[in-house]
Amino acid sequence: MRPAEAYARHAWLVAAAVIALLAPHLGAAGQQCAYALVGLGSAVCILVGVRLHRPAHPAGWMLLAAGLICGAAANTVWAVHVSVSGSPALSAVDGVYFAMYPLLAAGLAVLPERAAGSSRWAGMAEAGIVTCTGATLAWAGLYDPYIVDADGAYTFSGATAYPLLDLLLVAMAVRLLVVQRRLRHTHVLLLAMTVLLTAADIPHFLSVAGGGSWSGTGWSVTAWLIAFALPGVAALHPGSAAHPAEPDPIAGSWRTAVVHGLLVLVGPAATGYALLEDADEGQLDLYDVGVPLTATVLVALLLVVRMTNSQRQLQRHATSLAGALDEQAALQESLRHLAEHDVLTDLPNRRVLEARIASGDPYGLVMLDLDGFQDVNDRLGHRAGDELLVLIAERLHTVLGPGDLLARTGGDEFAVLVAGSDEHVLEVRAHAAAEVLRLPIVVCGYTLHLTASVGVRGPGDTAEGEYLFGDADMALTAAKTAGKNCVIWYDRTLRHRQSERIETVAKLRLALDADEFVVHYQPIVDLGTFRTVAVEALVRWLPPGEAPIGPDRFIPAAEESGLIIALGEWVLRRACSEAAAWHREHGVTLTVNVSPRQLTDDTFTAKVRRILADSGLPATALALEITEGILIGAGTGSAQALAHLEALRADGVRIAIDDFGTGYSSLGYLRDLPVDILKIDRSLMPAGEDDHRQIALVRTVVDLARSLSLTTVAEGVETAFHATLLQELGCDRGQGYHFARPMPATNLTAGQFGQVPIR
Repeated sequence: MRPAEAYARHAWLVAAAVIALLAPHLGAAGQQCAYALVGLGSAVCILVGVRLHRPAHPAGWMLLAAGLICGAAANTVWAVHVSVSGSPALSAVDGVYFAMYPLLAAGLAVLPERAAGSSRWAGMAEAGIVTCTGATLAWAGLYDPYIVDADGAYTFSGATAYPLLDLLLVAMAVRLLVVQRRLRHTHVLLLAMTVLLTAADIPHFLSVAGGGSWSGTGWSVTAWLIAFALPGVAALHPGSAAHPAEPDPIAGSWRTAVVHGLLVLVGPAATGYALLEDADEGQLDLYDVGVPLTATVLVALLLVVRMTNSQRQLQRHATSLAGALDEQAALQESLRHLAEHDVLTDLPNRRVLEARIASGDPYGLVMLDLDGFQDVNDRLGHRAGDELLVLIAERLHTVLGPGDLLARTGGDEFAVLVAGSDEHVLEVRAHAAAEVLRLPIVVCGYTLHLTASVGVRGPGDTAEGEYLFGDADMALTAAKTAGKNCVIWYDRTLRHRQSERIETVAKLRLALDADEFVVHYQPIVDLGTFRTVAVEALVRWLPPGEAPIGPDRFIPAAEESGLIIALGEWVLRRACSEAAAWHREHGVTLTVNVSPRQLTDDTFTAKVRRILADSGLPATALALEITEGILIGAGTGSAQALAHLEALRADGVRIAIDDFGTGYSSLGYLRDLPVDILKIDRSLMPAGEDDHRQIALVRTVVDLARSLSLTTVAEGVETAFHATLLQELGCDRGQGYHFARPMPATNLTAGQFGQVPIR
């Protein structure tokens, strides 16, 4: 709650209370002015409250404001008339004042918050019952003794209508009480308004009937003014803001039961009392019986209607509950199906396979991974990739035998669980699956030619069942490593290799802490001057007392385990520190390889900047080598890697593509990604002058790089022929054994940075 709103609400309530206390002493004209002032002020408060709190039903509040304005207008006219000519006669102004009551009642009727789908007539039966009961009370207590039986002593005036008009307010207040499941402060204030108006009108009626002031005296004046002020207080309260509607009340709620009980008893009791009084006074007539009897009959009929509606409501709730239970059962079944099946292909998932394997029966397992699936996603989009997976699932169904289970275990990976222990059947199934996937397949109007890598794990004894997935996965990995598009069976040597990888990772962790790594540098030569212009940092592992471990053994293990992030940071820091002096003295720049895993590190850019600052090596003297795998990742949405490259390139760091030519998707990425240097893979170097195909490939790459304003660096320069050819083709730089092998930093002398002769 904002302090300004609370202050305004309290200030208005205090001001109205002061006026209410003073008004009984002001005389008829002053009282009418007080009524007009408070009514108009309350209407203004309502308009302000609607603007501030945005209630769910602003129309209801506007009707309340309109009613108060009608009352204020009539009071103003009466104040002028009294000042000029004394007590006013019954006129059209009374009609304006009387309009206040239906407008206030309409506002109360609109305000209750109904849940979606609930009846707009909810609570109307209760309102009708209250009206009939109230009419009985009004007849027995007011109209019969003070008007009908007054023998002409009563002078007809506007006060005569007030009890009947109050019935409208009371009826709608009862409906609000019944329909609004949770009364808030605003509702309580509006109910209090109804009570005060009714409580003030009845004494006023009796006062006028006895010849008292038409403007009201004492309690009635104070009660009217407070009642007029309360709608403004309610509108300014934060509780007037929109709230989620609660469900319709159901039959049997305690408030409804209490109201019904009271109404059933009050009407007949009041009627009996009035009849006895009239009989004692000898004034019993047809009206004394007809009016209460009619009202009682209507109350009975409305109670029947209410009970019928309550029964229907209970039936509706019962039906709704039964439907909800059915929906919940269907939802649970749907959730179970979703938990056990792939959403795209509707095939069982790995969870179902594991449950089947756990049964203890013998099974063989065939695992398949599509070759080049990522390229389909990249070139044709993920919709095409999804369609392809669905078609692949349909094809694999055609090779299943009785008892086999096909599942999608993730991504572009499928598995076939083959029942039984016959390895021949398993082999037939594996080759049939591989063969059916080699057939051309049409996706989104494109004819694709795909292959699959297949790993097979033969059926073992029950004790080995838990290893079925792991063994088949190792065979699948071996199939990918072997060049894809092949079937590899699991054997124990695969597990031995995995154990070696695990052991290598463990030793790698210790080696990082023990500082067993060194950085060697291989010169990069300008092919125009044959001077060393850069060096590439290459990490070497030299375990004490053991033979050096080649990068081909520990780099994959570091990548797989995530240790490449820490190792890569160490290499970059060491290389920048050692290369800073070479750059200052000879202008030599540094090239460092960056792993794809490093570029997934959120802090990679910050680490590079910190290392450059600590070492003193300018950003323009550093080039980061990335592989085509990183390029493919960036093309499929690796925003993190791309963001790192763009941020560092903006600092002056250059970006090089390593091993260019070994992939098949690089050309499109060269156009879009922040690249400065193109390193031609050693596999493209021609064997000799007669190797025209390779020479043409190198020429094409050099021309492509030149057209894109990229610096070219040829790797694998092994002979003088290579160096001369590259120079003739316009390649910028070369790197290879012809110039120098990788060497420790201590071997890089000042002479090494001079001109390198062609050998």
